[in-house]
Amino acid sequence: MSDTPQPEPLLDDDQLERLDDFFASDRVSEEALDLIGAHGFLVALAVAPSEVEPAVWIAELFHGEPRFADATERSEILELLERLRRNAIDVLEQGGLPELPFDTSLDGLPPEETPIGDWCAGFMEGVFLDETSWFAQDEEAVATLLLPFMALSGLFDDEPDMAELTADASRLDELAGQLPELVLDLYLHFRVPPEKAKPTPRKKKPAGRGKGRR
Repeated sequence: MSDTPQPEPLLDDDQLERLDDFFASDRVSEEALDLIGAHGFLVALAVAPSEVEPAVWIAELFHGEPRFADATERSEILELLERLRRNAIDVLEQGGLPELPFDTSLDGLPPEETPIGDWCAGFMEGVFLDETSWFAQDEEAVATLLLPFMALSGLFDDEPDMAELTADASRLDELAGQLPELVLDLYLHFRVPPEKAKPTPRKKKPAGRGKGRR
């Protein structure tokens, strides 16, 4: 049997459907992320090494303030979004994997034409929100861990360094299937200190005569 844990949903189906309806409504800016992008965005905020103020990420997520029907709806929607972020933290803290609300197979399509690309683009938007903290320590390691998200997002297709990876359809499909594990790897990178090498035991000196003795 595999030791890999089964991915855990961050919200139930009814809660996701409620958010989906709201994001698809005309009360949300056309420039705002959709439900899939928002899911990736909030998972990135759960992974992030430092917390972003809600007022900041809400404004970025919606590209401004949505036209909520009333205070009750505003509270309901923002509570669901915060619950998704907190549930992601709880799952990752226990070493679990977040369930993604879509099939992680590309089926031969370019990532940007699938929910996978939308989710990874949303994830990268979450990274950009506080990029300095993400790369403050061990920049090279973080860049390596983020590479699959960047490649699948479709946001970096013009980058020469990305050409080889984005051209490898089978490799991209493999990475898409590993997204929950890659999220956990990033989360642990920021929170588990690297193992320090154990000190080498000092060699015992052979017993000899003490100072001053003949």
